[in-house]
Amino acid sequence: MIPVPVRPGDIERMDITKSTVFVVGGSTGIGAGLARRFAAAGSTVVTGARRNADVVIDVTDSASVLRARDRVLASHPELSAVVISAGLMATEDLWDPAHFDTARTTVETNLLGTIRVVDAFTPHLRERGAGTFVTVTSGIAFLPFPLMPSYAASKAGVHAYSEALRAQLAGTGVEVAELVPPAVATVAEAKAMNPSALDLGDFLDEVMAQLAENPTPREILVEGVLMHRWAERDGTYDALVRRRSAALANLPGRSVR
Repeated sequence: MIPVPVRPGDIERMDITKSTVFVVGGSTGIGAGLARRFAAAGSTVVTGARRNADVVIDVTDSASVLRARDRVLASHPELSAVVISAGLMATEDLWDPAHFDTARTTVETNLLGTIRVVDAFTPHLRERGAGTFVTVTSGIAFLPFPLMPSYAASKAGVHAYSEALRAQLAGTGVEVAELVPPAVATVAEAKAMNPSALDLGDFLDEVMAQLAENPTPREILVEGVLMHRWAERDGTYDALVRRRSAALANLPGRSVR
């Protein structure tokens, strides 16, 4: 058998067939899909969300995160992976000062929420000497959608934080994999609004195949997100941002030249 070459920055293999995984944001969308796929692969899965999940967790509330951690570890002391998929996506009109409430809530949920969960579970995974954090960012972190500025900023922040977290955990046995979704149609209505959105099932097929690789890539990049991830490198960034800026014409009193 020819060995698979190790790419710079790849991490130890995450065994999706026998991990114990806590999926934060596991009641809907990508998080729910990942929870189902991990369970189907053979892993033990615990879902966390504000409602309709195994464990109640509100990532904007530090006390709620710590309560969820204690409950998960009490019932699953063998926990080996934490997937942080809870997130908020919202449009903003930056001409309207009222947008700040949306910006604050978005950053509180997407960036600070991720940090709260990481902080809560890092001691456990370090003590085990093995484990994986899977952070969820977005193609919009690398190729902004001007209609969602705080979402883009928060996900770019999660990307940078994931890079720093990986470096700080080096040598502990705790790995960090960053999942970078493109637009994904998590419900039928989403496909109608964005026909180019990737079907959830197709997205999950690609994601789970990459998570099963040995070693696991440090960034999980499906085919549909490569144009976002590498736009700056490929010299397409400015043209794509201009094209995506056309959506700003939908804001009140706005036109795009």
